[in-house]
Amino acid sequence: SSISAYYYTVMRDVFVGSLWAIGIFLMAYKGPEKKDDLAGNLACIFAIGIALFPAAPDVSASLPQKIIGYLHLGFAAAFFLTLAYFCLVLFCKTAPRDQPTPRKLLRNRVYKVCGYAIVTCIVLMAVVSLFFDTSSVKNIDPLFWLESSAIWAFGWSWFIKGEGLLKDTGI
Repeated sequence: SSISAYYYTVMRDVFVGSLWAIGIFLMAYKGPEKKDDLAGNLACIFAIGIALFPAAPDVSASLPQKIIGYLHLGFAAAFFLTLAYFCLVLFCKTAPRDQPTPRKLLRNRVYKVCGYAIVTCIVLMAVVSLFFDTSSVKNIDPLFWLESSAIWAFGWSWFIKGEGLLKDTGI
């Protein structure tokens, strides 16, 4: 039903280990300013929080599991919001003394599209969770697909930021 539901499958160790690895990579990220480092460190904490506090199981969740599940949701929301912040704010920065190149302007558009895609996915996840909890919409696992889409959007923006695509040429 969601990426976090993998916690209750044989893939639990891969899921939890991946979150720890993502957290460590984000902690290692060092940007040009303190706020870049802070965002990376917060994203690290949120990713590890997602790993340490699993989502409540889809069926027969006990009260402690539900409470831990709410912590999981908080960490997940903060994590996705931090990823959106990377895309919408940090990746779009240009040094004040520099004039952005045409490629930088194009990269900024990609970052914005990815950031707004993440925010849209967050909003849709909330809508699905609040208003379609027992409907047939849940049969197509919208949370899984929205989480996956948000992660892919961030992945593409990170790839672009690393100049895997749209690199400035001749500079």
